[in-house]
Amino acid sequence: MKIYTYAGCSTCKKALKWLDAHGISYENLPIRERPPTQKELKTMLGYLGGDRRRLFNTSGQDYRALGLKDTLPSMSDAEAMKLLAGNGNLVKRPFLLGEGFGLVGFKEEEWAAALT
Repeated sequence: MKIYTYAGCSTCKKALKWLDAHGISYENLPIRERPPTQKELKTMLGYLGGDRRRLFNTSGQDYRALGLKDTLPSMSDAEAMKLLAGNGNLVKRPFLLGEGFGLVGFKEEEWAAALT
């Protein structure tokens, strides 16, 4: 199981603490330096029911600076995946991808349902 996080993100810290408390092993990857691959993003998109917007860190500065609120709806999936894979700041975090499931953001109830 891979989890992409940003060290300065309090939500990521909570997620890692939760995983540790539940004895769940993972590979922690720095989302800014090594964003998820296009293949991983496409896999996650499937778990999210095709809702591209849920892959994006919509409260981030990069999202706002690129005007994605307006351009994302007209973007193709391929364009969106390329953009996300090239800029980890745009990816919603934490980004957890395991065998047969994927989670973005940290909601304890969702994580407990998927992982315990």
